[in-house]
Amino acid sequence: MKSNMNILKAVLGIFLLSTLNCVGQIKFHKLSGELIFNTPPFPQCHASTIVEVSPGKFLSAAFGGTHENNKDVCIWLSTKEKGQWSKPLMIADGIINDTLRYACWNPVLFKTREGKLFLFYKVGPSPGAWWGMVRTSMNDGKTWTHPERLPDGILGPIKNKPIQLANGTILSPSSTELNGNWKVHIEKSTDLGKTWQVIPVDPQTEFNVIQPSILIHPDNTLQILCRSKSNSIVQAYSNNNGDSWGIITKTNLPNPNSGIDAITLKNGWHLLVYNPTVEGNNGRAKLNVAVSKDGSKWTDTVILENEEQGEFSYPAVIQAEDGKVHITYTYNRVNIKHVVLGMIQ
Repeated sequence: MKSNMNILKAVLGIFLLSTLNCVGQIKFHKLSGELIFNTPPFPQCHASTIVEVSPGKFLSAAFGGTHENNKDVCIWLSTKEKGQWSKPLMIADGIINDTLRYACWNPVLFKTREGKLFLFYKVGPSPGAWWGMVRTSMNDGKTWTHPERLPDGILGPIKNKPIQLANGTILSPSSTELNGNWKVHIEKSTDLGKTWQVIPVDPQTEFNVIQPSILIHPDNTLQILCRSKSNSIVQAYSNNNGDSWGIITKTNLPNPNSGIDAITLKNGWHLLVYNPTVEGNNGRAKLNVAVSKDGSKWTDTVILENEEQGEFSYPAVIQAEDGKVHITYTYNRVNIKHVVLGMIQ
């Protein structure tokens, strides 16, 4: 019976792909939208992340405190079960000792196929001087290991989630901001995060780029999409599962020097959440969702926010087991918004 079900799923998958290829486009619509925090225990928050740990159960984290970069900024974690988000729990701080404390930054949640759940985050005085930290859980976040500092030179995923290849390799999208010089790189682990290897991405590029997202194409091809200072999302490709990368080039997508996130969907299409504006006044007041069959030509499919003022930024996106797309993003720096999208059949 199980074998027959697997065959049926495969046939349905092929049918869906062939149908999408015929119509040439997929579309999504908004199913729900809500603010995660009812009464936030902090004046400001930013840089959210989301993961599905079991069917219908989600964790989301963000950094929160009096203001970004202030020493009281910690990482806060919320759980959604049975349709409700829990009160946020402080899960990491930047306390070094009795007299020394730094801000926390940019949490990233990621669960491997083997069941290991990671919470990556950064601690330090600034993005140019922070270091990577990690906690892990083997029971979907009920209990966590003590915070550990990542090895020197390893920062962990800077904003967006890693991917896990078919062979179990984890690729973590990372970047550095040293003396105003922004560079992206990939951190690779073949042992579930015990050790990491740094893989540069076009280190000689003239583009200032950070915060990559990884897309998966056929034939061992990967693509990264990155935030830049060039009023455009930029990209690079690998044809060997991320072991080396080509040059960084501009896309036709605008970018107001703000974070993005992107995923490859189960049907092989790609989905991007981004601010469709250039740098300037209120560049983060609009937030869109776009889809692409090839990672090159993108079409907007959902408008998440379309205001003249405000900040709706730093999206995180995943596809849940049931096929729905879940997005979290900064809502005017005072809350995190959670939006669920469904595919229009």
